[in-house]
Amino acid sequence: MKIMEQRESRKNIILNLINDKKYKPMKQKEIAFLLQVPSEERDEFRDILTELVNEGKVLLTKRGKYKSVTDIIKTGEFSGHQKGFGFVSVEGEDEDYYIPESLVKGALHGDTVMIKVTEESPGLGRRKEAEIIRIIEHANKEVVGYFQKRKNFGFVIPDNHKLGEDIYIPKHKCKDAMTGHKVVVRIISYGDDKHKAEGEIIEVLGHVNDPGTDILSIVRAFGLPVEFPKEVMDQVAGIPDNLSEDDMKGRLDLRKVPMVTIDGETAKDLDDAVSLERIKDGFRLGVHIADVSHYVKEGSPLDKEALSRGTSVYLADRVIPMLPHKLSNGICSLNAGEDRLALSCIMDIDDYGKVTCHKICETVICVDRRMTYDKVYDILSDGNDIEDEYTDYVEMFHDMHKVSELIRCRRRERGSIDFDFPEAEIMLSEDGKPVNIGVRDRNPAHKIIEDFMLIANETIAEDYYWQEIPFEFRVHEKPDSEKFNRLKNIIEKFGYYFKTSKESIHPKEVQKLLDKIEGVEEENFISRMILRSMQQARYSTECSGHFGLAARYYCHFTSPIRRYPDLQIHRIIKENLHGRLTENRIEHYNKILTSVAELNSKMERRAEEAEREVEKLKKVQYMTKHIGEVYEGIISGVTGYGVYVELPNTVEGMVRMASIPDDYYIYDEDNMLVFGKNIGNTYQLGQKVYVRVVMTDRKLLTIDFEFADGLD
Repeated sequence: MKIMEQRESRKNIILNLINDKKYKPMKQKEIAFLLQVPSEERDEFRDILTELVNEGKVLLTKRGKYKSVTDIIKTGEFSGHQKGFGFVSVEGEDEDYYIPESLVKGALHGDTVMIKVTEESPGLGRRKEAEIIRIIEHANKEVVGYFQKRKNFGFVIPDNHKLGEDIYIPKHKCKDAMTGHKVVVRIISYGDDKHKAEGEIIEVLGHVNDPGTDILSIVRAFGLPVEFPKEVMDQVAGIPDNLSEDDMKGRLDLRKVPMVTIDGETAKDLDDAVSLERIKDGFRLGVHIADVSHYVKEGSPLDKEALSRGTSVYLADRVIPMLPHKLSNGICSLNAGEDRLALSCIMDIDDYGKVTCHKICETVICVDRRMTYDKVYDILSDGNDIEDEYTDYVEMFHDMHKVSELIRCRRRERGSIDFDFPEAEIMLSEDGKPVNIGVRDRNPAHKIIEDFMLIANETIAEDYYWQEIPFEFRVHEKPDSEKFNRLKNIIEKFGYYFKTSKESIHPKEVQKLLDKIEGVEEENFISRMILRSMQQARYSTECSGHFGLAARYYCHFTSPIRRYPDLQIHRIIKENLHGRLTENRIEHYNKILTSVAELNSKMERRAEEAEREVEKLKKVQYMTKHIGEVYEGIISGVTGYGVYVELPNTVEGMVRMASIPDDYYIYDEDNMLVFGKNIGNTYQLGQKVYVRVVMTDRKLLTIDFEFADGLD
């Protein structure tokens, strides 16, 4: 540790020298002479200079001199475009830098690059411009794409069109790939201004038309790990299938408390159970969460793998779990009739939906019934065909519904935003082809579980915030005021208003607007515009609140089988319950939690992007079978090159401006509409229209519509 601290100190001395205003660019030997670096430390000195250059903190000129990174030199992430140009986002800056195609210098989508700002204030409506002066780190070591064979070579067209040009594959590195195969390519050379990137095929995923190849390609493109390493499976093999008496020692025994799980019909990883009983001043709600941390010990191969995955990924035809099935579907899953270890949050809730007191404890539970959302909804609807096995639970489910409404009402009173978007439900055939796309049902039973999990998450977060213990919170910052002011101007054109101050907006104002637009034609697109104007929720060691929930304290506690943040805070909670949070342990958590939270956020985004990509893919495949058909939809977006239309089944496509035949159409950005120059027809956000499906693109995952007169 001391050696590392000394190295970091020397690194700071060198960096401070180079950043000094009086410093003039010097060569390595000159800097060493100036700092009087002893001969035995010269190797380390050279390594430190190389590190500073690689990290983008210092520039190395062509003449071998080290110079400071000035205000016009910045480091960021490159986002490529299929047409060759791109953008660089710099952390802490709201606006990206535009990089013309001639100044990309071989950078690929996702690369960390150093840029030189060439135009800081280019004028109204134009982005700041820059040129790439160095690629600090390549993001794409491997690429998934479509292989095409030639006589003496091959090439791969990347699935990710943002990567731009195809990748050249020498003949002897084509493996056994044939034209039409989807392949994984390892990049050998990233190319430059004059040469294409070059690679070698390391895996043939299958022919583009083979069942499952499409989703497997996305899995590999996003780097989602499918198989678990041997050391992980060896560790899992040693975990018993049943509890022992030693496992249950010292825990609160709740096996005689009536409790249920409520999940989807096909769910197998059941990580939350709920119980409810009436007490003198209201209700006692128990949220009982699988004690995964009992089996996944910190620093073990299983823990390291779970951390690297971050979350389970739910794709159309498969689940890529965070934990092996023996845990997620076995000893950790709260299966009915089986003794299980849990971490329980037991809350007393009054008749106003307020938690008056709570208890967090390690427990042993035994779930009485495995319920589904549909079955609970039938019971709440007073169905006459309730099976005998559920009759003893009817009163409890009605009480759960009542408590859920109390909690939800209290949350809405403080301003919590309740987005209720239609979620696509994609039905696949046995060979993975989409046979139907609809909207997933969401009934009061879903809301019961949602409300119970939210109140537990808030209760845990508030408790640990005030204990001032290192913790991982779920935060959602206030929206950017500039974005919301633009949103406000657009919404006003549809006759809706909400209050904002110069600095911020209160979530209650957003919820008031959502209440006003409930049931109107524009509801869906206005809701989506509001959501797009908000920040992205993330994990953090700072408890800065959750804007969307209007909550001062929030964390993720209720899904440790499928989310690492929940598993992480379970460990902290349990150590605290046992009085093991010594100074050393607190120091340990202070050191690791920031990087853990950042990695958890990153892996969450990766999973969401992969899930969206699979959904887009299946929607494109589905609409390919419906080319020529006419649908009613609503205009969900307007741009300079076309109008987006969303169908009732959540499929979205574009009517390209050039395809509108009756006039020359002009884009009005301020009013978010397009209008005909001669006839004067307009197409604007929220407008109902009829469209015909004209084309789909399986590579770009796009759907093209054209306006139609009405349903055929």
